[in-house]
Amino acid sequence: MNKTELVNAMADKTGMTKVAAKQAMTACFETIQEQLKKGEKVTLIGFGTFSVVKRKARTAKNPRTQSGRQEGRQVQSRQQAHLSLLFDSL
Repeated sequence: MNKTELVNAMADKTGMTKVAAKQAMTACFETIQEQLKKGEKVTLIGFGTFSVVKRKARTAKNPRTQSGRQEGRQVQSRQQAHLSLLFDSL
């Protein structure tokens, strides 16, 4: 399912127009992004948890040439689905 299909499904289930459903979904995603940029953790009970993980600098190795190069510190976003979301549908 892509974003357009999700907007259509939201509009059908809620009775909202497609434009209103798209605005609501966009506002939700933007709010999650803003909180992650602040370093906050976002937990949606029954759905999942969004968080930011900071990885320290490391030396990466090319397996073919065995040469190493230094990689800087990285910031990654993570999403973990809650178990109820996965197992309630089985």
